[in-house]
Amino acid sequence: MKPTITPNNHEKKLADDDFIVSKTDTSGRITYANRIFMEIAGYPEHELLGVQHNIIRHPEMPRGVFRFMWNTLKAGDEFFGFAKNLCADGGFYWVFANITPDYDKNDKLQGYYSVRRNPPRSALEVLIPVYQEMLAIEKSSSVKDAPDKSLEYLFDVVKQTGAKNYNSLVLSLYKPNGV
Repeated sequence: MKPTITPNNHEKKLADDDFIVSKTDTSGRITYANRIFMEIAGYPEHELLGVQHNIIRHPEMPRGVFRFMWNTLKAGDEFFGFAKNLCADGGFYWVFANITPDYDKNDKLQGYYSVRRNPPRSALEVLIPVYQEMLAIEKSSSVKDAPDKSLEYLFDVVKQTGAKNYNSLVLSLYKPNGV
């Protein structure tokens, strides 16, 4: 069961060379968490393993982003995106995430592998207002329709930027000057 945590404004920042790594099973339960993940999120390993990865979902993250992430992963594609995560003490940290399906030697899906790193502030300056609008859309929509309505807004934003698709936009925000 996800603990009840009251968010606060204490931001923790990843160092530029930090990588958070985790693995989950096909239903999103954590099967591996590296030390940096445990340190920044504030959970010991025994409180993470076997628990839904959404234990770190910050309430200021739109549900539409996660709907899109799961749709992408279930289609067998990798997902790139920015996320605000919740720490055990109520603090938060931002990440740029790359999540990929993880297959066994027989090409059977066994879960998901995620690597997260420190996002550039310039990307957050673009995305925070988008996420805030997505949250407002979700709050004014029915529970059932909220994720799809906010996701529709996100795709409109992508189109307005001139990016060819969502991945192009988030990758350009992560590396604004190219690789």
